[in-house]
Amino acid sequence: MKYVTTIDDQSYQIEIITEDEITADGKRHTVDFQSVIGPPVVSLILDSQSYEAYVNPTEAGLEVLLRGQRYLVNVEDERQRILREVSGTKAIRRDEIQLKSPMPGLIVAVPVEEGQQVDKGDNLVILESMKMQNEIKAPREGKVTGVRVNPGDNVDQNQVLVVIN
Repeated sequence: MKYVTTIDDQSYQIEIITEDEITADGKRHTVDFQSVIGPPVVSLILDSQSYEAYVNPTEAGLEVLLRGQRYLVNVEDERQRILREVSGTKAIRRDEIQLKSPMPGLIVAVPVEEGQQVDKGDNLVILESMKMQNEIKAPREGKVTGVRVNPGDNVDQNQVLVVIN
């Protein structure tokens, strides 16, 4: 099965060859993908390199936290892409993004404030979980329209941290 996977603003052609083999933009890779500690935590071995990620489904796709970096991922199979193109609709892009906590933790810092303009990649929140600090970064440019947490707050998984328009 073939898929178009968009990570932030970059698209990749993915084809699943077998359970442990894929191609990404024509390049062959070996993979092993397993859920580790329940649904949000996954282990990925890609070409002998090991990765652990937190994956949260959102209205706009998947929110993936990998090595302290947050990515917005959208996956569309061939059938979905063709139907979307034939109907004349564009890929889903919502004006408002609610950045949610990928895991329970403690808010260490919130270096932005409501009304502030941010660029893609700017730090929005620093979240400590399992003795690791994770920077939650802006997935795109926009204006911060809501800050829902303060330093020292304990947050639950999927709790809204910051809203960007």
